[in-house]
Amino acid sequence: MWVNKKKKKSILIVGGFHEARSLANSLLEKDYRVTVVNKNYVDCEKLAEINKLNVIYGDGSKKFILEDADAASCQVAIALTGSDETNLIICEMCKEFFHVEKTVSMLNDPSKTDFFYQMGIDRVVCALNMITNIMEENALMDEMMKMIPLEEGRLHIAETAILHNSTLIGKKLWELNLPKEIIIGCILRGDQSLIPRGDTSVKEGDILLMITSDKQKLNAVKELTKS
Repeated sequence: MWVNKKKKKSILIVGGFHEARSLANSLLEKDYRVTVVNKNYVDCEKLAEINKLNVIYGDGSKKFILEDADAASCQVAIALTGSDETNLIICEMCKEFFHVEKTVSMLNDPSKTDFFYQMGIDRVVCALNMITNIMEENALMDEMMKMIPLEEGRLHIAETAILHNSTLIGKKLWELNLPKEIIIGCILRGDQSLIPRGDTSVKEGDILLMITSDKQKLNAVKELTKS
């Protein structure tokens, strides 16, 4: 007897190692067909360890790489690179050349949100806005605004991984020697997103998302990555 099986929805993810890995795991659990494109060979090797994940090594802003990733068979394309301009190019190429139904772009600069929508991007996800929303939900936004005067310059999101040899493992956030202008807005721990408190302990493998000013960004990253 012939059975009509519903075809799996195909998702294409370009860039963003940690974000791509977490998102891919979640989508695979929901039985989607997932392809990840990454131009870092080491990252590709690690991503290839995920069961049923299709991994393509290359620059996802190049048409022939998107062809190799079979973008034309995907219903959704998600651009997660660290460059807003590259994410825009990827989404536009997926729409124009491969007729992908829905495109999603990560955005670092929230001032570009309207422009991205005007350019035809279906969904824009701003890291700063996400963390701001999280903090608003936890009644911390007022404290953050007091600590970081927005008029002094644009804020940035810095992502730092806690490696196995880090001296910070086991320390509580209040024990970290960070400038007062630094806010740790979120901790990515496996597939979980944690809202940190002062007594939250740092664990190996954690990804810390920091809200920081330009002047203090490098100092914060240096402190958090020392071993």
